Amino acid sequence: MYRSNFYESTCLRCYQTVYQVDRVGPLKDFTFFHSGCFKCVVCGTKLTLKTYYNNQHRQEDKEVYCSSHVPKIGPGHLDGTSVGIRSALNVPKSTTYVNDQIRGSGKGTFDAEALNIKQHLNGSTPNNRAQSPLPVPYIGSSTPDTGYQYGRFDASALHIAHALRATELHKSYPNKNGVREKPIHCYLDKDEQTRLEMKHRKEEDDLYRKFAKQREAEDIRIKEEINNEWEKELERLTIRFEKELQTKRKRPDEQKVLTIKLQQERDNLEKNMTLRRDKKKESLTKKLLEHERAATAALVEKQSSEMLELINEKRSEYMMAESLYLDDSTIPDETAEALNDNVQPYPGKAPLPPSPHGVAQAKFQLYSDPLEFAHIDQIAISVAQEDQKTFTDLVRMLVGKCGSDIEKARTIFRWITVKNLNTMNFDDNLRGDTPMGLLRGIKHGTESYHVLFKRLCSYAGLHCVVIKGYSKSAGYQPGVHFEDSRFRNSWNAVYVAGAWRFVQCNWGARHLVNAKEVPKVGAKGKSDSLRYEYDDHYFLTDPREFIYEFFPLQPEWQLLKNPITQRDFEDLPFVRSLFFRYGLYFPDSNTKAVMYTDATGAATVRIAIPTNMQSNLIFHYNLKFYDSEGDTYDGVSLKRFVMQSVLGNIVSFRVHAPNSGAFLLDIFANSVTPKEYLTGEPMKFKSVCKFKIICEELQTVMVPLPDCASGEWGPTKATRLFGLIPISHQDPLVFAGRELEIQFRMSKPLTDFMATLHKNGVEEKRLSKYISHTIVDDFITFLIGFPEEGQYGLDVYTREISSHKSDENGHHNHHQHQHRLANGNGIHGEKHLLTHCCKYLINSSKRN
Repeated sequence: MYRSNFYESTCLRCYQTVYQVDRVGPLKDFTFFHSGCFKCVVCGTKLTLKTYYNNQHRQEDKEVYCSSHVPKIGPGHLDGTSVGIRSALNVPKSTTYVNDQIRGSGKGTFDAEALNIKQHLNGSTPNNRAQSPLPVPYIGSSTPDTGYQYGRFDASALHIAHALRATELHKSYPNKNGVREKPIHCYLDKDEQTRLEMKHRKEEDDLYRKFAKQREAEDIRIKEEINNEWEKELERLTIRFEKELQTKRKRPDEQKVLTIKLQQERDNLEKNMTLRRDKKKESLTKKLLEHERAATAALVEKQSSEMLELINEKRSEYMMAESLYLDDSTIPDETAEALNDNVQPYPGKAPLPPSPHGVAQAKFQLYSDPLEFAHIDQIAISVAQEDQKTFTDLVRMLVGKCGSDIEKARTIFRWITVKNLNTMNFDDNLRGDTPMGLLRGIKHGTESYHVLFKRLCSYAGLHCVVIKGYSKSAGYQPGVHFEDSRFRNSWNAVYVAGAWRFVQCNWGARHLVNAKEVPKVGAKGKSDSLRYEYDDHYFLTDPREFIYEFFPLQPEWQLLKNPITQRDFEDLPFVRSLFFRYGLYFPDSNTKAVMYTDATGAATVRIAIPTNMQSNLIFHYNLKFYDSEGDTYDGVSLKRFVMQSVLGNIVSFRVHAPNSGAFLLDIFANSVTPKEYLTGEPMKFKSVCKFKIICEELQTVMVPLPDCASGEWGPTKATRLFGLIPISHQDPLVFAGRELEIQFRMSKPLTDFMATLHKNGVEEKRLSKYISHTIVDDFITFLIGFPEEGQYGLDVYTREISSHKSDENGHHNHHQHQHRLANGNGIHGEKHLLTHCCKYLINSSKRN
């Protein structure tokens, strides 16, 4: 008999209930595990059906092991009785393979030739047992690590044809190990899916007609209300006018004034009534739209469940037919049930999707580079250039060549991001049976990106939900509380690779690059001339990163092991997707969206840089008042009250508030190689995070930093760009007496060094005579004398010998800070461009 898939079992490891969507098994003696518990009992290594081992020497041991820790014993003999294959001994002799050892007393040895089993061992691996959905004992070896190379199994002799067949079938369907699935056309006829879509379209047409009637009825009602109010107000105005006119019958000039006054009041009343009508219509339209969106979402929810149910039913029938092609009487019911469990590719009951739970694998474990989806993305881009009349056609074109649920979700995500639905032009009379009538919900505003993504996923057989909550979207600033509907948003979670994973199509969508205009609907253009930008961060985003920008109303949809509160969400630093793309993180646990200064007005934000980005990542910042666009204090840029420095893998931004109040610190970054930086081309910096800096009370007077080149302080930049290694001073802040020597070692040839000294209130020219440098071999030493005590800034400039170029255009890069050097060494006085190398903040005092 063929048994149902849906029953509860207990995990051998944690003794909790194991449900269908998270079950591994049955294994030895029909034991089960949660996918998260399916680890080596010795070392905790994550296992799969291809890599797990059982203890073959203790029947009562039901645990699973990795290849390194599975119990092993020394070499020994196996006979027909010991391995339970007595039925195989009754196989008639083959004319090709005969070995008389098998005909003995059963106490001797045997080999594969005797069992006529070479057919199945050829082409198999030493891990043949682990690849099968049911445990298969090793033959000819006492350890799982030793392969048996001498013959092959005869499936009928060992009665394992079903298991072997299930193993091959399992390779055609998706699972957590990346096995590929059969295309939808293999098990669901296109016409049958289209018939269900037409039924859904009729329901949608009925709903849209209901919307239209409701809007028409409400429009009529508003007009009647306004007309009634107009008539009443006009009647009051006329009565008042007639009374005033009767009292002044004998004075024609006053009657004329009253007539003009009446006309003016009537005109004003008409304007006011028109404004009231428009305001009422606007308010009503907004309420109706909210109602229509809710009704549309509910309909799509119902229709998606029906579509998933159809797909799952047909897929299950197909898999049953493929896996149960032999007489069921040859194997026990439990074995048939186990086979069915092992070939089940996706959560079965469409109306009951898996419950939300934490993600076991991080995104980088699924894929590390978006280029892995290059062929899938190209399919989405090509399909987006054409028009389809049905969702069935559209989705089959998108997922027809996809081999896993991740690829299916990817191609749908990329189609939506490429289609750029927000900028599409729709005809006013758009019917549901026209190519772009599929997207009429987008046109009318009743269907969002997220509802559309859910709908398309259902046609591909994927479970998907729309999640509602708050987001740190446009207009949000750190420190804002979510008290109203301003920042309400929605997004998706799709069930792929054995877990729920986040997708945000709207934020993932980007504009066309190198396109003069957005293509019109139905227009045929050259797709190869366009480059589509999108944000890969919002595809299968890890929950620990997603929570920085999105907070669901239902805590379980945070998909975190330990959900956070709304207040915790507000306190999280305000970061953008680029922050995670660069692999940045906050090394200090007390880093929050709102940072408070100490008694001196100082607060520090520290960001850690991953090793692979330290040589390429450049930061910039901006500081302004929180409640205004002002960015100066007493005529001085607020940037001079921030000290940016890099030490090791930490970039720090130390803010010194010039006065009590609130400030907004915006931190930018860009990834460029030193070679790209040194070209002098302007660089585009994008925001990675923002902070609100609050200075409640200032007990000391803060002065701005010396007016040096913008950017980071310290020698790290010199090492990154020019290979200058600091010998004497590694920190950006230097304490000195009246004289100072700063020394570097050159790791590659450099020339034309120059340094400038800066002090608040003192001209740069007056300080130029107090600084010089010497070069001895590979060492460059800067000698500085300070005319008086105080705080100074030292800028150092240089260039590589290979970059000796003349600059005739006078370009100045604000971020790079280049400096001109008059060359008096016989090069006809031409001026050469030097690049800012690094800078130091120096406190000079007699006590140092």
